[in-house]
Amino acid sequence: MDDIPLFPGVDKVVHFCMYGGMSGMLWLEFLRNHRKYETVLGHAWIGAVLCPIAMSGIIEILQEYCTTYRGGDWFDFLANTCGVIAATAFAWFVLRPWIVKEQK
Repeated sequence: MDDIPLFPGVDKVVHFCMYGGMSGMLWLEFLRNHRKYETVLGHAWIGAVLCPIAMSGIIEILQEYCTTYRGGDWFDFLANTCGVIAATAFAWFVLRPWIVKEQK
């Protein structure tokens, strides 16, 4: 069976969804379990934004320089970062107000 993509760039959509999903779940966990989130908000930014982006970059570098069968791709890194940013925006502007309202 040939590896024919559904459409050009489907790989980038997958990267966006994977990292958006991971960051979104990290935000959801944080917001649900830290109702008084103002006191430890910096931890969420590190764990749900900075760490996934750093992990993505490290994986792309390792694929480029430590394997012979994979290559690093700046556009994969960009798609991963965009997924994290989209999940963060959704968590901040949709989930956070909803969870705070549910708390009151």
